[in-house]
Order: sequence, then C-alpha cells, then structure tokens
Amino acid sequence: MIAEQINYQVNKLGFYGEFGGSYIPELLYENVEQLRKQYLHIMAEPGFEQDYNALLKDYVGRPTPLYFAERLSSYFQTNIYLKREDLCHTGAHKINNTIGQILLAKRLGKTRIIAETGAGQHGVATATVCALAGLECIIYMGAKDVERQAPNVARMKLLGARVEPVYSGSQTLKDATNEAIRDWINHPQQTHYIIGSVVGPHPYPDMVARFQSVISQEIQAQLLSKICRNYPDVIVACVGGGSNAAGAFYHYLENSKVKLVAVEAAGRGINSGASAATSVLGTKGIIHGSKTLLMQTKDGQIIEPHSISAGLDYPGIGPLHAHLIETGRAKAVHVRDEEAIGAVHQLSRLEGIIPALETAHALAALKYLDLKPHQVVVVNLSGRGDKDLDQILSYKL
Repeated sequence: MIAEQINYQVNKLGFYGEFGGSYIPELLYENVEQLRKQYLHIMAEPGFEQDYNALLKDYVGRPTPLYFAERLSSYFQTNIYLKREDLCHTGAHKINNTIGQILLAKRLGKTRIIAETGAGQHGVATATVCALAGLECIIYMGAKDVERQAPNVARMKLLGARVEPVYSGSQTLKDATNEAIRDWINHPQQTHYIIGSVVGPHPYPDMVARFQSVISQEIQAQLLSKICRNYPDVIVACVGGGSNAAGAFYHYLENSKVKLVAVEAAGRGINSGASAATSVLGTKGIIHGSKTLLMQTKDGQIIEPHSISAGLDYPGIGPLHAHLIETGRAKAVHVRDEEAIGAVHQLSRLEGIIPALETAHALAALKYLDLKPHQVVVVNLSGRGDKDLDQILSYKL
C-alpha cells in the first residue's frame, strides 16, 4: 500500500489506523468525554486562537529560528537546518503544548493542574503556565529522574509547583505517569491533566499534536523564504512519546516527498536488555489509556526501559508514531547512549549549541541516513542541554 492511500489523521474514535483509542477507568470517563467533546470547538474559537497565538509570540518567543548549520552540514556533506525549539521560553518545545492546554483548562473551569515529567522540561513548562494562570500545580516525577534532572526540579519549585517524587517501578517517566493518572482518578472534577506528549487516551495524542504543529507550520514558511520551497527532503526528530516529532512532522504527513525519521533511544544496545527501542522491541498493547506499541512480556507486564535521556526513557510510543512506523511512512532509527553523548560534543564544538540529550539522539542518527549533497535536512532541535550537563560531562566515552 502506498503512503498516499493511508490516512494519518486521527479518526472519530481516536485511532490512527489500529493504534490509539481511549482505554480509561470509569471514574475518568466524564472528564475525558468533556475534553473530547469540547477541545476542537474551544481551539477553533477566535478568542482562543488570538490568546494562544499572542502568548506564543510575546511569551514563548515564536517563531523560533530555522538555522542553517554550516559546519555540521559540511561534516555530513549535506544541507542541515536546525529548528531551534531550544530557544523557546523554558528551553524546549514543551511550552507550545502547555500554553494551549492551560488556556483550554481555564475555559473548562478547571482549578487544579497535574502533570508528569521525565526530563523535567514538560514539568517546567507546566509549572510556568500555572504560575502565569495562577493555578495550583502538582508535578509527578520518577525519583530517579528527580536526581538526574535536579536543575529542572529546582526550577519547578521556584515557579511554585509541588514536585512529587515517585518511588515505584523504575522510578522514571512511566511510573510518574501512573501516579498522575491515580491523582486524576481521585480528583476528577476540578483537575486537568496536562499530558506532555502524544500519548494517553483520545483526545490527548491529537490535541498535543495540534498544539505542537506550530513547529512544522513555521518550518514551511521559513523554508519557503530560504530555499524557495516549503518542504525539506528529510525531517529528523527524537521520539519517546513523541510530541516534538509529531509537531515537526504534522504538516508533512501527507507529503510523500518528505522522508520522516523518528529516532528512538537504543540505550546500551537494542538487544542489551537496557533499551527504549519500542518500535523494535515493542508489541501491540495498551498503556496509559491508548493502544500502541510497548515493551512488554508475553503476559503483558511492562518491560522497564533504559535511556541515558530521561525524556526518552519510556516503554511505549505515541499511537501516531506507531502508525507512521508500521505503515512505513516514518523510518525508525535507534541511537545508543554513547552515540547521543558524542552528538552533544559534536554540535557543541561545531555550532556552539549544546543540545539536550533527547535532541542529541536525533543528531546522532544523521550518520545512518545516507544523506546526499543536494538534500535539505531539518533536525528538530527540541531542547537545550543545560539540564543534562552533569550527565554529559561525567559520561566516559
């Protein structure tokens, strides 16, 4: 089946092909249904669009630059542009989504915000918009991630959020999400859960992708100005749950001229037992409210993932990305911990830009893509590396 015949948008039931849906406890049904019935209507309201776009411009700092990385391009003998999401307020793309969701939550009459976070960037972005809106904010974060992402924990607390360490399971992103869902079940009426990626029950994957689609919308206009066409040959983005990739891919999903590359964390190696390469190691199942690909045993128990990057340390993948990879629309590439560290050093030395460890996986994948001198490649530089400096500098290559 050729790519043009496949629908890449979510259907009315919340599925991308066979992935997605809404598998939730009965206690959350009313809350999720309220969101499902109203999110598109609210997002289409002129007042909402005006408020959202004004905050993106004046608060977040959009549009972010599309930077031609001359020395990196010379190294790979191609034309590489970096979409500088690291220059957003709070240092990553996550703010695009939290701005949208806080405006939506206020229109739904919610007074309490919860969120999960791994690398801490979504937690910081959520704490930021809660401070802006004057709403209570509780952030769930795996205890392991609290330790390795201490700078972001400090930022969240300074912004007024309550950070709840999670000590169950692997003490990482999966477990933080579990605790956030438990909280939501116990406080369904007044609480809005700001999910940080294109995961969870419908409508979250679609809603988050729509808020992040500003990335590819800007890429279109910026490329038209720079190269006189609005599309690249290749777009590369890292994928854990996959919100930055969903945003970078969004306006190119139906354009078969654009190769989409989703880069997952191979950890210590795909077959090492310490990996987060879901598209290879995963099978179809349900996690956190949606059907997708996830790492699990034969009897359905979650296999703990591993990545040096807290934001990619997740046993599943967003249902949109599962659909894109399974249908062949996106190519999955897998990058090991040491390759990501090497990419941090390379970009820092060649371009004077220190990327987040998540983003470094996308950069490390360039060597696997058989790039040609005439091609135009966009790498979504999803976040900056300040939060990861201790890990980066202590890692022995």
